[in-house]
Amino acid sequence: MLRRAKITIIGAGNVGATCAHWCAAAELGDVCLLDIPQTEDMPAGKALDLMQASPIMGYDSNILGTTDYADTKDSDVIVVTAGIPRKPGMSRDDLLATNAKIVTSVGEQIKATSPNAVVIVVSNPLDAMVQQMWKVTGFEPSRVIGQAGVLDTARYRTFLAMELGVSIEDISALLMGGHGDTMVPIPSCTSVGGIPVTQLIDSARLDEIVDRTRKGGAEIVSLLKTGSAYYAPAAACAQMVEAVVKDKKRVIPVAAHCESEYGVGGYYVGVPVVMGAGGVEKIIELKLTDDETKAFQNSVDAVKSLVATMNDLLSA
Repeated sequence: MLRRAKITIIGAGNVGATCAHWCAAAELGDVCLLDIPQTEDMPAGKALDLMQASPIMGYDSNILGTTDYADTKDSDVIVVTAGIPRKPGMSRDDLLATNAKIVTSVGEQIKATSPNAVVIVVSNPLDAMVQQMWKVTGFEPSRVIGQAGVLDTARYRTFLAMELGVSIEDISALLMGGHGDTMVPIPSCTSVGGIPVTQLIDSARLDEIVDRTRKGGAEIVSLLKTGSAYYAPAAACAQMVEAVVKDKKRVIPVAAHCESEYGVGGYYVGVPVVMGAGGVEKIIELKLTDDETKAFQNSVDAVKSLVATMNDLLSA
């Protein structure tokens, strides 16, 4: 019997609720929006509000807000946005330890209620959180994926389009590595209407745009004053959900579990993949230049250090 895909979003804050909005509006499936019991009826309120928008916007997705993991049973795709943002006075290790514990709890629930789901992790620090989710669930690594590359690449494409005054539709770009300051641009895989970007923007200016991309999230935080980005992160999640529920075979950058690929050796790091119904169906290995290889290895080393710190904090 055919049925709609079941999409669960864990964490009903700005990113989670906006992801629910994008997924419902695109009719990717029925949506379950979950948050912790302490939020009481908040997820139900957001879900009902989204349902009431459906006659106006013309979508038929059912949206349920809940604090009970039983309602998420047998989800096809689960997006995990749960976690806390870094607050004033909080150290990087405090954030890492707190969110690792939250992701551990969430992973245990997912394993019990939706053992066949594809899990997309958004919680930060991303590269460590997706590693922990994979460890806790015990799922095949292809079914546990980190969302960062889609967002980072979208920011990069936006800044390139703004710089050149062209349509974002004509910008094709790729960023690899960890999410944050060590992300690695791949100029050879960046083009504008098929024209290599290096023919349109000089290297110094391109470096400035890459630097702005690396700091893209912080720039929005500084503008908002309170809170952080959520429209673009949520849209990036929805694109990944679509790739799974429609078996799109999208070639996109995600945080995927690499063993022999790129010589990573068992860690999650941003790489281009083919993403479909099975999650990460193939990791695409590029021939990187010497400079790109060096930068990528530096990024991988930063991810390994982050994971090691997380493991130390969790075992303390």
